[in-house]
Amino acid sequence: MEKIKALFSATDMTTGTPWKRIVIFTLPMLIGNIAQQLYSAVDSVVVGKYVGDNALAAVGSAAPVLNLLLVLFVGISMGASIMVAQYFGAKQREELSQTIGNCITLTAIAVLVIMVVSVFITRPLLELLGTPVSIIDWCTDYLLISFLGSVGSAYYNILCGVLRGLGDAFSALVYLLVATVINIILDIVFVANFNMGVAGVAWATIIAQAISAVFCFWRLAKMTDLFDLKWTYLKLNKMYANKVISLGLPSGLTQAIMSMAMIIVQSLTNSFGEAFIAANVIVMRVDGFAMLPNMSFGTAMTTYTGQNVGARKNDRVTQGAKQGTILAVATSTVLTLLILALGKQLMGIFTETTSLVELSRTIMGIIAPGYIAVAVTMSLSGVMRGAGDTMTPMWISLFTTVAVRVPVAYIIAFLTRSAEMPNGNQFCVQISLVSSWLLGALITTIIYLRGKWKKNMY
Repeated sequence: MEKIKALFSATDMTTGTPWKRIVIFTLPMLIGNIAQQLYSAVDSVVVGKYVGDNALAAVGSAAPVLNLLLVLFVGISMGASIMVAQYFGAKQREELSQTIGNCITLTAIAVLVIMVVSVFITRPLLELLGTPVSIIDWCTDYLLISFLGSVGSAYYNILCGVLRGLGDAFSALVYLLVATVINIILDIVFVANFNMGVAGVAWATIIAQAISAVFCFWRLAKMTDLFDLKWTYLKLNKMYANKVISLGLPSGLTQAIMSMAMIIVQSLTNSFGEAFIAANVIVMRVDGFAMLPNMSFGTAMTTYTGQNVGARKNDRVTQGAKQGTILAVATSTVLTLLILALGKQLMGIFTETTSLVELSRTIMGIIAPGYIAVAVTMSLSGVMRGAGDTMTPMWISLFTTVAVRVPVAYIIAFLTRSAEMPNGNQFCVQISLVSSWLLGALITTIIYLRGKWKKNMY
């Protein structure tokens, strides 16, 4: 009973062997991220099997626009995670309570903004991207339902950021697993039984996410030994709100720029037709799972660093950074080899169209080696963010995305145009993506070793 209770307790990462603490924290978060990724994967499998390849393309084409308008939550979540980790490490109860209360209120404001703005820009943005007429109505329905029901997704992500900052990744995992099962059941019921099509998977997702958010609220309300969740703390406090925003803004801005880049690249992808769009959707779903270890280790390093900086145990930060990065690279290497070996079987889960399976496998073969480079980037960037330096990772991401990924994609497409390929080489997007990942890992490593990010630690 005590062991089970310990799993649901906040984890103090300022003591013990660094790599063991990182692994213990990362594992439940990784499983949780896998479960969350199942939302998108199951959506794609269900529409691909029961509606068709065009419906699969519609869900995938909606993703860049969806990500663009949800970046507000990414920023708040990152700011919350960093502040909570540092205050938890420093054992400052009042500051911790103020931070959590302000995050809850900021999220409510962000949700209202998203719900209003999405109604006016969704369809025009899809038209601007040159979304094929055959799928644009499905894309619009999927996005509008997702945005109008974004309150569940928003609060789940923000409250998970708070729980992770407290070192409690296990509770979020349990709640997400329950919601994932509900999502899968509703997907099948809405699409296969009620014939609701693309709209059905959108409804299934927002209902399941709302349930997981309610569980997170319930969990936080019971953690009275660490902080106070009272109405008085929900009132916006200028100092805490500004700090959450200032810490989270670089991450949110980074995601916004990257989402804009995805939208621009999506326009290029759309020019190669529905089949290529559908193949990219399949790759995106597998890519989502492949990126999970990197994302999980990156978040773990932010929490680990934040708690140790708050506790003034700076020697543990450098030690943990080295051990955590080695673990991330080793994990990503194994996963990359598995993806390359099982490519055909993985792609076959989403469609029975042989040509799509082959095209998807080719695309995945191009980008898979880049996951190892991303492991380095995310781990070291997580350390910098946990130490309070959120600007450096932002500038690196912006440079590799804006100055490398997008231009390289269009340059390759332009230079490879021919009678057989009027729009250029269709793999230009993937080649540019891998190039940006490799350069990002190199720059991040150099800047990390220079050590200027440590200034907030002293």
